Amino acid sequence: MKIDAVINDWFEPVAEALASVIFYSVSIAGHDIMLILVWLAFASIFFTLYLGFINFRLFSHAWGLIFGAKSDADKQDGQISPFQALATSLSGTVGLGNIAGVAVAVSVGGPGAAFWMLLMGLFGMSTKFSEVMLGVKYRKHTDGTHPERISGGPMYYLKEVFDRKEWPYFGSIMGGFFALCAAFGAFGAGSLFQTNQVFQQAVTITGGAESIIANKGWLIGLIMAALVGIVIIGGIKSIGAVAGRLVPAMGVLYLFAGLFVLAMHYAAIPDAIVTIFREAFTPAAGSGAIIGALLMGVQRASFSNEAGLGTAAIAHSAAQTSKPVTQGMIGMLGPFIDTVIVCMVTALVIIVTGAYSSGDGMEGVELTSRAFADGASWLPYVLFVVVALFAYSTLISWSYYGVKGFTYLFGNSALSENFYKLIFCLFIVVGASSDLSGVILFTDSVVFAMAIPNIIGLYFFAPEIKKDVKAYISELKK
Repeated sequence: MKIDAVINDWFEPVAEALASVIFYSVSIAGHDIMLILVWLAFASIFFTLYLGFINFRLFSHAWGLIFGAKSDADKQDGQISPFQALATSLSGTVGLGNIAGVAVAVSVGGPGAAFWMLLMGLFGMSTKFSEVMLGVKYRKHTDGTHPERISGGPMYYLKEVFDRKEWPYFGSIMGGFFALCAAFGAFGAGSLFQTNQVFQQAVTITGGAESIIANKGWLIGLIMAALVGIVIIGGIKSIGAVAGRLVPAMGVLYLFAGLFVLAMHYAAIPDAIVTIFREAFTPAAGSGAIIGALLMGVQRASFSNEAGLGTAAIAHSAAQTSKPVTQGMIGMLGPFIDTVIVCMVTALVIIVTGAYSSGDGMEGVELTSRAFADGASWLPYVLFVVVALFAYSTLISWSYYGVKGFTYLFGNSALSENFYKLIFCLFIVVGASSDLSGVILFTDSVVFAMAIPNIIGLYFFAPEIKKDVKAYISELKK
């Protein structure tokens, strides 16, 4: 028996047991609704209302913080610019979920799922603002020899909030649990799955089962591992520099391809938009009930933009800023770019081409590829390049999340950092050459488990977040 099969067989029962808890579902109107999604959705709605619709009121101001003179870069703190922090966070979220996940949402939940996905993207901005703001506010100088090096994220503000309430052990447990989930989750969500999908797409466009690389997943894995290793060895400065260039480039490339297809079907766009809104509230034959569309939209948005998981707080904590609220506003643009723009372009392409209704059982990247092929025969090759870039960007960002979780638990030293990076790169090779479904299920479960302690911490900090926002707005009015 192959070693990957042995690992998978060992992990599968553990993964299924954990998934049954994290992804526990209740049946409503014939649909299984995962409580973790309710947990994430409720938090996004709560913080949107509690903070007075900050995601809409200060939306234009947030863009000004990135592109205008209002940007704050205090060189004494942090290692990357505020924009690079946003790009690093986006490179972890703008991934295969924007391509494959949206296709699943529309094909299973119908076009109406796109509306709920868009709505969750907008509400998720408030959750993202809250966690990023706290990540910057409670970050720590963890390296005495390099004072500019800062670590932050939910593990730090969770300990802070419970220490204040004189529950230090509880804070350590919650912070440690989050860090452990981040360290393990990066191996699956940020490594195994990404390289496996890149390899599968490479095989598809080079002849399928007859492809010259059909049995050479390890080769694709080695190439990806080498490319990732070159970047992550330099730490967050290197990751931020690459993400700052790569994210805009791959985003523009994907949007160009998507808008090209939409331009080819411009006459169908008005009907597609009407269909999205109509089927979000009125179930049509074959598209499932309203709750099915809502469920798929919420699920794919949550999987895509990671609002509430706390990962963005880790990336933004490295920003060169002394103002947590401004970085929080920059961070809240992440779900808008990821879900409202990129995901909605994918959804519209799938709907205007009719690929979702004539997919012949296709789903995921395969269905999206068919939709793009309807615009031009060469577009699936562009899609492959985008898939590879999206996967690569996710790899470098999640490696940083994993490192920060690992070093929080085992000490912030060069030895522990490099050890984790080595293991992460090994998982890249394994992911491309093996079918480790059990391991991936396990790591997916621990990634979403991060939302439990993180959102609990956000609720405890809610009054403080609101107070800081009010003070910031008052300062703006002066």
